[in-house]
Amino acid sequence: MSNTEKRGLHRVQNMLSCRQVLNLLTMLGFMLNYALRVNLTIAIVDMVMPNTTSHMTGNSSLAGNTTLTGSISSSRSSEGILSNATTSDGVAVFEERFPWDTYQTNFVLGCFFWGYVLTELPGGRLAELIGGRRVFGHSMLWASLLTLITPLAAHMSYVMLIVVRVALGFMLGASWPAIHPVAAVWIPPMDRSKFMSNMMASSLGAAITMPICGYLISVCGWASVFYLTGAVGLLWSVCWFTFVYETPATHPRISAEERREIEEAIGTSTSKKRPSYVPWGQLLCSPAVWAIIITHGLSVFGFFTVINQLPTFMSKILHFDIKKNGLFSSLPYLGKYVMAVASSYLADYLRQKGTLSTTATRKLFTTFALVTPGLLMTAQVFLGMDAAWSVAIFTLALFAHGAVTAGYLGNGLDIAPNFSGTIFGMANSLSSFGGFLSTWMVGALTFENPSFHQWQIVFWILAGTYISAAVVFVILGTGELQSWNNPPERKKIGDVAQEEGMPLKNEK
Repeated sequence: MSNTEKRGLHRVQNMLSCRQVLNLLTMLGFMLNYALRVNLTIAIVDMVMPNTTSHMTGNSSLAGNTTLTGSISSSRSSEGILSNATTSDGVAVFEERFPWDTYQTNFVLGCFFWGYVLTELPGGRLAELIGGRRVFGHSMLWASLLTLITPLAAHMSYVMLIVVRVALGFMLGASWPAIHPVAAVWIPPMDRSKFMSNMMASSLGAAITMPICGYLISVCGWASVFYLTGAVGLLWSVCWFTFVYETPATHPRISAEERREIEEAIGTSTSKKRPSYVPWGQLLCSPAVWAIIITHGLSVFGFFTVINQLPTFMSKILHFDIKKNGLFSSLPYLGKYVMAVASSYLADYLRQKGTLSTTATRKLFTTFALVTPGLLMTAQVFLGMDAAWSVAIFTLALFAHGAVTAGYLGNGLDIAPNFSGTIFGMANSLSSFGGFLSTWMVGALTFENPSFHQWQIVFWILAGTYISAAVVFVILGTGELQSWNNPPERKKIGDVAQEEGMPLKNEK
């Protein structure tokens, strides 16, 4: 390397530390994570032929994930039909459209979760064993490749598209718990709230992905959505594997000062040698672990219900087309990300100054992030018939919910950084089932009688769910490092035999 190149590299290192690069790529990674996940929900509107006959007799929201058994076998008309469509910009796009009915459309949207649930817990544990950088990076890399071939799979057959979507969920399911082991070795404890706010960049990704993909479809057709998001995902993967390393000790470009600062701040809370086994008995009997699992499950149940069912409520009850309101479509997501970042910086500041302990900080922000939406859902019971109030209430509820990053979301790194991936994998597995349950609940309550009275029951349930989640964490949660975070290594048979043999040799 020439002297000029070395000076240029030093200037780059002075501008961005290795942790700042990690933060930036993690934020972009979660933005893309959401884009790879929801691109089909945007494109499928243009993929399906208009005026396709639906075989449903009730609320289509019920078909989201759980009531679509047998729809693969009913794909009698799943072969695509080429049509010369004209986009909103007047551009003729010759592409294939598919005569899928409502069952088939919702089935292909819901099958993503089949694979997603399977890799939550294994992904977290694998990241603890081989490193979060590999698991997070490869999950995004393979998900990007699967996204690129999604149009081809759709053209081949309806079943092939389902296979690709299940595989996509399988890959992306491992990404969320994998980032916790990355934080355990790279981020000092007093900065972890700020780092975990990068996970909420998925909300920022939603705010950006929806309008961009909508514009692409209007100009280039639905296939362009998958090509763009897949290509950007591949580019991100190259950057991730180039600039991010498993530990500070293995990073070739890290400065001695930054490495020393990280390693001294982390100390012995994260083992340099990864524990070879999980102390399942102690982990599963820990109230602190169950505080995270139960709180996350209830919290995400409420969040999924609001996000997934809000368009239905606004359309069916208030006759307000929320999807056409671009500002409101993005405002809740933007607000949630802003709150996530702001609350995380405030939480870490309070901990660093000693104003609040880690336990008090986690409980305070968790309570704010969950009780506030709970009270707003109560207000929705009485004010929900007014469209302006509904928009304001739902926006504020999502905005406040962003504070979970300063609350329970990164709490696994406080209590057991060596097993934070396993803990979050368990919590996210439960929350994934919450997505199914929320869809079923709203469908069951509004299927025969989609009146505002029935929706009031939904809002009461959401209020109770949010507040119960906060109560659970206040009672069971803690920010103290658990004793089982550093379990003793199990001795091998050879080591035991050698130790037993030593006294005999000494006696001789």
